[in-house]
Parts: sequence; C-alpha cells; structure tokens
Amino acid sequence: MKIVDARGLSCPEPVMLTEDALKEGGGPVKVLVTEPHQRMNVEKYAKDHGRKAVSEETEDGFAVVIE
Repeated sequence: MKIVDARGLSCPEPVMLTEDALKEGGGPVKVLVTEPHQRMNVEKYAKDHGRKAVSEETEDGFAVVIE
C-alpha cells in the first residue's frame, strides 16, 4: 500500500498528491491529512473517479484509504 503523507499541507496539495499516487497504480493508497475538509476533499476526489474511500480518525488527523 502506497502512503501519501499530506499532513500540514494546504489544499489543493493533498488532492494533487492523491491524484499522482493513484495514477502510479499498484494497489490501494493511504492518504494522511490533518484537517476534516482535506479528508472530505480526498474522499470526494476518490468517489468522483470511481474509487472506494474509507477514512478513520488518527492521533494527528485522518487516514483515508482509497481502493
């Protein structure tokens, strides 16, 4: 599983990094973000592109797993 650490980055950087990771392929991608709106943006991007996204709260933000 590829991990994208986008914690502390401003939008749209987390979505751009997510897009790059998904284009590389090779399985699921876990995206780490800090803010709730970043989590929602990453989830929306995944769903808009036909992917399933599941998120969970972590100590320092959120982890979104995109399959």
